[in-house]
Amino acid sequence: MNGLKIKNIEAKEILDSRGIPTLEVKLQNDRGVFFASVPSGTSTGKREAKELRDEEGNRVSKAVRNINEVIAPKLKNKAVSEKEADQLMIELDNTKDKSHLGANAILAVSIAVCRANADNLPLYAHIAKIYGNDPQLPLPCFLMIEGGAHAKNSLNFQEFMVIPKAQSFSENLKIAETIYQTLKGILKDNNIGMEGGFAPALKFPEEALDLIVEAIEKAGYRDKVGIILDCAASEFFKDNKYNTNMGVFSRKELLDYHLKLVSKYPIIGLEDPFSEDDWQGWQEISLANKDLLTIGDDLLTTNTERVKKAVKEKACNAMIIKPNQIGTVSETLEVIKYAKDNNFKIFVKHRSGETQDDFIADLAAAVNADGIMAGATSRPERLVKYQRLLKIEEELK
Repeated sequence: MNGLKIKNIEAKEILDSRGIPTLEVKLQNDRGVFFASVPSGTSTGKREAKELRDEEGNRVSKAVRNINEVIAPKLKNKAVSEKEADQLMIELDNTKDKSHLGANAILAVSIAVCRANADNLPLYAHIAKIYGNDPQLPLPCFLMIEGGAHAKNSLNFQEFMVIPKAQSFSENLKIAETIYQTLKGILKDNNIGMEGGFAPALKFPEEALDLIVEAIEKAGYRDKVGIILDCAASEFFKDNKYNTNMGVFSRKELLDYHLKLVSKYPIIGLEDPFSEDDWQGWQEISLANKDLLTIGDDLLTTNTERVKKAVKEKACNAMIIKPNQIGTVSETLEVIKYAKDNNFKIFVKHRSGETQDDFIADLAAAVNADGIMAGATSRPERLVKYQRLLKIEEELK
């Protein structure tokens, strides 16, 4: 148990990077004042913990009220660990998906408690201590091109990322930024998507991949960079078919298409290559190419029960970690531990509606995540995550 009592918790509404309301929490104890704000997704998995929004105007005044009037009085004047605070809020909520108090309300308080409990340690070191290992920097999975729900173009696949593999985080970031600027010079239009990647008027994934490969080669990093795609297949899955701007695919046809792309381009991973309900598609691609990272996001929603099913079904070998999909810091750490114990690769990821909060950078370093997906540095709410990791790298040296 932490020795410092919580003196006050209050929440207010702020705007995320899309201009949509989210919330911020301010927690005070004898050591100081600690803030936390939570992001929100545009394309969300059906089984994510539920953020609470008002019926009208998409605002979060109910969630703010739940913090100020329900959660705060229960935590005030208490000295609690992260686990204790999270458990108290889970019991107060008393729903399976945190829909009563709201996962956004619960997570904001959970992160604020975590920051307040760090005492004199940096946040990543404090989380690593809870988790039980030594901090290590992740690889940056840097966003180049956006489509799907994140962009106004005809690409169904949502994100096209590069992942450099140099010796240091700072060198990897430099490589990724050089490729990004080279791509900017190649493109005829420089429209930007929600997460800072370019959103050119493209229709086929091959068009995006050809442009990225050209940028990689022009920048001088051929054979030194891999590519990860977020296919976001749940977004175009309907009536057991995959309905895309390229045509309608059966499961088998989409599998063949994925494998063709992987054989042609330096793709090392596919995030959500099939729908969150298409377990057979996941099994088939995992069996067809065992070297490929099959990365579950909508499939797993940072949920231990979903990961247990994926392990049993041999559905994937990597997962996305988004704390707001589960709603507390302690549950996030539990699912990471379970996934790692079952040899999953871990990628900590932002949301399309982000804030200036850099918690996921500390989290990624604390749990030795394999990668972090934080968008492109062209947007300040993404840049702050990378800058935090650069600072952590300096401290770890």
